[in-house]
Amino acid sequence: MGYGNYSHSAHVALVTGRAAQRPTEVFRQGDCHPLMNPKGVRARESRDSADHPNSIGIVFALDVSGSMGTIPHSLATKELPSFMKVLESCKVADPQVLFAAIGNAGFDRAPLQVGQFESTAALMDKSLTSLFLEGGGGNQYESYELAMYFFTTHIEMDCFVKRKKKGYLFITGDEPPWPALPKAHVEAVVGDRLDEDIPTPEVVAEVRKSFHPFFLIPDLSRRKNCERPWRDLLGDAVIAMESHEDTCYVAGGAMALNEGVVGNLDALASLLVQAGTDASRVGRIVRALTPFASSLGRDGAPPPRAA
Repeated sequence: MGYGNYSHSAHVALVTGRAAQRPTEVFRQGDCHPLMNPKGVRARESRDSADHPNSIGIVFALDVSGSMGTIPHSLATKELPSFMKVLESCKVADPQVLFAAIGNAGFDRAPLQVGQFESTAALMDKSLTSLFLEGGGGNQYESYELAMYFFTTHIEMDCFVKRKKKGYLFITGDEPPWPALPKAHVEAVVGDRLDEDIPTPEVVAEVRKSFHPFFLIPDLSRRKNCERPWRDLLGDAVIAMESHEDTCYVAGGAMALNEGVVGNLDALASLLVQAGTDASRVGRIVRALTPFASSLGRDGAPPPRAA
């Protein structure tokens, strides 16, 4: 998948007018959409084409439990065109975006939903709004490891196969990881049979082979619940944001820094200002990305972090 050309103006037109709509008006699925069901899927594909000779696969795996549903709603009503604009401004060529939803494999009807890699505004929007926002429940864990397993074993990306260039995996969440991925969850949800449970560090090690994985925490109040165990797994690719509304900007900024298309945080801030981003949001984005930029040696002088 991933054919067709992206139009920012078309994307803005799609989301304009949705801001006042409730999540149930934007996301109308009452169960997992048949095309988002991962069970029995051989692979979701990100492929080069005449329109996209240098495709790069980008996954947004969104925790849709409880209040985490605000992030997909924000993307669908306002923010996703901003992410694409940041990538365009940073000269990131041929992005192809896949949306997935994460719930709890022990309790939910649709604990993992996985769309296709898409390049056009209309198809990205359709994939995103086809997610079933189930709401989650049961315990403090969501099945992030199950999603990482799928993206390790059931994804094919030309950027990696042809060019050994990793894709990007952005997981949003506010819960700690399971210690291990239960084989029963894999069989029930994905359809693969395993001999034993897989320790979560092994799942992470595998997904790192083909993706740059990030864990995005929606706000500072929730970082104490999950930041430490995720940092033990992903280091400074765990990013604690000040507002869930910054998700797209933070993801785009992380890509720009990691790809080296901006040299440091000062350059990223300048680019965001030139793109029309308001100063308060630029400050939040820079503060959120400071630990990651420091790990790359690309930190600037960030403004003070909000309390």
